[in-house]
Amino acid sequence: MSPARTQRIDILGIATASGASVRGCGMGPEALRVAGLLEALVDLDLAIADHGDLRRPHPDISTNPASARLPDERKADVLDLAARASDAGLAILEAGNFPVFLGGDHSIAMGTLSAVARHCLPKRKPVHVIWIDAHADYNTPETSPSGNLHGMPLALLCGEKEFDDSFRGEWLGRIDPRNVTIFGARSIDRDERRLVQARGVEVVDMRKIDQIGVVAAIQRVIDKAKAQGAHLHVSFDVDSIDPAIAPGGGTLVPGGLTYREAHLVMEMLHDSGVVGSLDVVELNPFLDHGGKTATVMVDLVASLFGRSVIGEDPGPVEFVTEA
Repeated sequence: MSPARTQRIDILGIATASGASVRGCGMGPEALRVAGLLEALVDLDLAIADHGDLRRPHPDISTNPASARLPDERKADVLDLAARASDAGLAILEAGNFPVFLGGDHSIAMGTLSAVARHCLPKRKPVHVIWIDAHADYNTPETSPSGNLHGMPLALLCGEKEFDDSFRGEWLGRIDPRNVTIFGARSIDRDERRLVQARGVEVVDMRKIDQIGVVAAIQRVIDKAKAQGAHLHVSFDVDSIDPAIAPGGGTLVPGGLTYREAHLVMEMLHDSGVVGSLDVVELNPFLDHGGKTATVMVDLVASLFGRSVIGEDPGPVEFVTEA
């Protein structure tokens, strides 16, 4: 599937930081809108519908920061929004539209990817995931050093057993870990690494990208998805980009994708014609520098939807010379 000109792009924000340890990324969806996300897509002659933001009611006013709230309360926030995002995302996909999910922390993928899996299951269409992130997000409640749920969505979606019954429900979809590629990784916990390797998740870390180049690395992902006729879901975390370019994230790691590498990834994914849904997560405007990161992310989304320097090929050009 491809974001065709006739296909509507449906924007859905999931405004939460409950899965993270740093406050602020719940403001990410609105920051992306303020930075001109919708206008950038309209400029590409794409039909747009903005469904606003899903959010939990604010808890009683407290002097404790969000990161200090009781773990069960934060978990309830994450799972409530996951169920609602799964149902809302499924409705968008069933209507034949292209969902763009704006986070929020990366725990939102529990719901967004569930929507994709639920949509594709009856069609017997494989789901492939490219998880563009400095981290693997494949921890479980048993392996996680922090206990933060934004580090666990892939493990849940890929069927790890350590999650209790509160994580189950009709909203939850399943992904084959062998169809997951973590792209741009440079910070993976020890026990998490063992799980990723045991389950057959492909990890294209920054060393691999440095060795073989971003073109070869992303082409492998595209070729694999095409060979299976898959729906490719892109889950793009701000921290995949080098912090010098994108400082507006809460879990930054030096040595990330350069500006041009990130754009080339998005451009090649657009050209592939297999992308069917998108997450943009972990933008924290409180930590950003004058909207710098939000602007970069808007530009990257525009590249995924076909923005280019010259635009579409106008065909052969005729030169007329005067006699």
